[in-house]
Amino acid sequence: MESKQTWTEVIKPNKRVFDLQLKELFRYSDLILLFVRRDFVSTYKQTILGPIWFFLQPLFTTAIFIVIFTYIAKLSTDAIPPALFYLSGITIWTFFSECLLKTSNTFTMNAGIFGKVYFPRLVTPISIIFSNSIKLILQLLLLLLVFVYFIAKQEVSFYLSFNLLLIPYVLAMVALLSLGLGIIISSLTTKYRDLAFIIQFGIQLLMYATPVIYPLNITEGRLKLLLSLNPLTAYIETFRFSLFQKATFDSSMLVHSSVFTLVVLFLGIIIFNKIEKSFMDTV
Repeated sequence: MESKQTWTEVIKPNKRVFDLQLKELFRYSDLILLFVRRDFVSTYKQTILGPIWFFLQPLFTTAIFIVIFTYIAKLSTDAIPPALFYLSGITIWTFFSECLLKTSNTFTMNAGIFGKVYFPRLVTPISIIFSNSIKLILQLLLLLLVFVYFIAKQEVSFYLSFNLLLIPYVLAMVALLSLGLGIIISSLTTKYRDLAFIIQFGIQLLMYATPVIYPLNITEGRLKLLLSLNPLTAYIETFRFSLFQKATFDSSMLVHSSVFTLVVLFLGIIIFNKIEKSFMDTV
């Protein structure tokens, strides 16, 4: 009598929109790490300076901002040394923008892999967040070195306080916000390719609606209100406040940004799960 055949893996269609498949994502943690290594290595594999670009890019951008916005435009940096002010904003903004742009191309850039091999599709955008987190850690070390330099020059002071605990929270929420927005956009670009061009242009404009190159407290009235509605405003201002004790910290703004981030992430996962069933027919 023949023994009953058993299968080691059974792939079923995902019919429930609210099925987040968190257990399955955990099972594919090795694949996430593989994608993280691939993204990290391939970025600078054939460059001469390699990972040094992680430090050169924010340094060059900071230098340009100092010349244009401090010496020419005479913008305030909220009593923070310009180098620290701009570098702190650039660090958070770069992490957000790169995570958003790369996750927004999840379906179109990985259609070849998705059509051949099965794995939870959320593995790809999550691996992008992790690979960019490595870059973020390196740039935070650069920010720390510059911070220590200004402390040694006695131009700034450092205080141990519970506010420092807000830093990992802010970084985590920025990652979740970029993930949520990215997978929403990636789901929509399977049908509407024009969105990819709009996002690339829009992300450049969004930086000027975020206190990267100016402090929030130099604005007032309706403009300040509009800028406060930007969830990144609270994250960048809180990040600067936690480090330098000089910035606009508003707990209500931080709560607003956190709620917005969680709602966007939840909606993004739902839309992503719905689109992934049929995206191969439209990509």
